[in-house]
Amino acid sequence: MKFRVEAWTNGRARAGVLQLGSCLNPIETPSLLLCTRKGLPPFVSPDLLSYLPSPDSHLLQISPLHFLEGLSPKTISKIGGLHKMLGLHDYGFVAVPRDSILCLPECDSSNKFGASFETPFGRHLAGGSVFGAIVGGCSVEERQRCANEVARRNVSGYWIGGFGLGECMDERPALLNAVTDVLPEERPRQICGLELPEEVLQGIAAGIDLFDSTYVYHLTIAGFALTFPLDRFEKYLSDSQLNHMGSDYTKINLRATLYSKDTSAVLEGCTCYTCKNHTKAYINHLLNVHEMLAQTLLELHNTHHYLRFFRLIRESIKAGNFEQFREKFIQSRRDHLGLAAVCA
Repeated sequence: MKFRVEAWTNGRARAGVLQLGSCLNPIETPSLLLCTRKGLPPFVSPDLLSYLPSPDSHLLQISPLHFLEGLSPKTISKIGGLHKMLGLHDYGFVAVPRDSILCLPECDSSNKFGASFETPFGRHLAGGSVFGAIVGGCSVEERQRCANEVARRNVSGYWIGGFGLGECMDERPALLNAVTDVLPEERPRQICGLELPEEVLQGIAAGIDLFDSTYVYHLTIAGFALTFPLDRFEKYLSDSQLNHMGSDYTKINLRATLYSKDTSAVLEGCTCYTCKNHTKAYINHLLNVHEMLAQTLLELHNTHHYLRFFRLIRESIKAGNFEQFREKFIQSRRDHLGLAAVCA
């Protein structure tokens, strides 16, 4: 794995390039790690992955715990590793073992791109890059102490955990800055728990490069489609579309009866597969008859939309106007959510 920073803002936000041995093209950061279930994004088959922006969608987050049931580690190893088993030769896998409390079972199977895990008391990785974990809860001192300790270790990057567990957004910048200020600039930083667009912007402003997020998955499961504007931050939904089972100016709930006869695309101007080929009425029908194709179409749209959001962030950093982009986006979101509350 190779990483380099290519652009900085006046603050801590930065744009970089991540090169993985399994990916033909470098992945620009800040970037989203696609949430997966046993190696693939939920509801998306391998042939549909090509409809997502490339190479932005080529970084997949996996958990070894997802493979406890099914093929044995030895069988996966005989096949040739996860890349060959899943047929995703041009994709990068980021393994996130959630083992701060529970021990991982022995799993010594890997190909040249992957890693093998033991328990936390004797864990080793073979052939992969190791990210050191930084925690500390809501204590600035503990996070700083942990970051200083991990920064001295021979690791390829840093995984920052423990966010999104109840801390308020106002206290988060101090916690983030306490960590990123002491980490080496030449290594990537990955974070878990920052999922909403405002939270992502907050993380990027602190110097985070990679986001381990399940935001898109949870939206899809609930029947929501992302609709917040990317090209201009202004109101474009009518008041009649608000407050239908949780709809607002950032997302719409396609389970609502309002959309049962709506023959327009999910989002006007969106170039994703779903918006180019299907309508709100069709997805509303699929949701109401419990057809899994509804989740597939929503997952494609929501992932495409969120990846475009990250691309705009990278462009704003390179252009030197990230802070203006962030302030305008957050103010627009506040105005829209405030208006939605008034209409309730």
